[in-house]
Amino acid sequence: MTAVTTPASAAIDVGPILESFEEWLSGYGETSWDHQSYFAGKVGGGAKRLYYRSPKVGLLAVAPMILSEAVLPGARRLFHERIRFPIADAHYAMGFAYRYATTRRTEHLERAVHFLEELKRSRAPGYPDYCWGYPFDWVTRNGTLARDTPFITTLPYVYEAFSQVHQLQPRDEWLEIMASMARHAYSALKRFPTSKRGASCGYGPYDDKGGVLNAAAYRSNLLTRAARDFSEPKYREAAEENIAFVLENQNADGSWYYATDGVRDFVDHFHTCFVMKALGKVQTLTGSQEILAALKRGVGYYLANLFDAEGLPKPFSRAPRMTVYRRELYDCAECINLCLVLRRSFPEMEAPLARVVQDISDHWVKADGSFRTRRLHLGWDNVPMHRWGQSQMFRSLAYYRHDFAGEAAN
Repeated sequence: MTAVTTPASAAIDVGPILESFEEWLSGYGETSWDHQSYFAGKVGGGAKRLYYRSPKVGLLAVAPMILSEAVLPGARRLFHERIRFPIADAHYAMGFAYRYATTRRTEHLERAVHFLEELKRSRAPGYPDYCWGYPFDWVTRNGTLARDTPFITTLPYVYEAFSQVHQLQPRDEWLEIMASMARHAYSALKRFPTSKRGASCGYGPYDDKGGVLNAAAYRSNLLTRAARDFSEPKYREAAEENIAFVLENQNADGSWYYATDGVRDFVDHFHTCFVMKALGKVQTLTGSQEILAALKRGVGYYLANLFDAEGLPKPFSRAPRMTVYRRELYDCAECINLCLVLRRSFPEMEAPLARVVQDISDHWVKADGSFRTRRLHLGWDNVPMHRWGQSQMFRSLAYYRHDFAGEAAN
């Protein structure tokens, strides 16, 4: 497909937004509440466990929290404390690396390095290689995953953060940490053959089922990069199995379900972005025409089904439950990221990219410099959450500015 670029003059000036956000982040601090704050503590976690055991009874227990999320989101402060999130630190490290690459201001590089240092401190204890999970007990339908249980959905962001900063200021230590992450991604996750070519992987070392599409896509991206970075053929082979699994489980309409278990067959915005973004990065590295063809089908579905009547991201095209909000900052951030990854191969991604960045500029930036978290059916959720949109949006806008600045330079 012919590469297409957009004139730099078409870019929206997000520089002032980024500068205001940086000032807000310095004042607010690097811990926050979270999307999961309602359920991360004993009360909320117990209610969620009850819901999974006995849905009818448990619904009464979780209903007040779900209602609060819809009408009084600030009440999440009553259920858990502010905490630090490794995945947010990785996004901030990448965001400040993009800022330094664009501005050449040393304070941006210093802040990127700072977040890498925080990531070194927050690695999951008890594992031989570097890995990260959530800093809270995560109650799921399959049981409670203890704090710091490592996930493949966090690892690629941290790998990319170290890689990005290493390119700006090489250090042997960072390269060693990247090699350690690659070892974990390759050896710590169980392999589940699904076809002659394909294999799923575990969400984490504990997972004995596999089948989550974005987990396999994430792992394929990390191992494809690591195969190049460390000249390791076995990483490429494992990545190719995961890619085949993802491609073989693309639906006829171009979509991907969250998982292949026949239960979690929803299609939502940011998980779709996760899968396509990972495939897009692998395709850039490998030049695979098979991946490009799958992305073409995926882009068609994505643009036709995951945007609302105003042309802005909507949470689900196939929802597993009632949605208590209209739009999500996380969806918007991942939309921007995906459009930037794919726009040179798929020019139809330029229009939604411009619409979403303009909407963020017009409606989502608060007076203090932070971003709104959700547009509810009535009003907004204005509680800033580093893991649930703040760090992702900062990174995506920094990436956006850097990407268009590069075109202007050329």
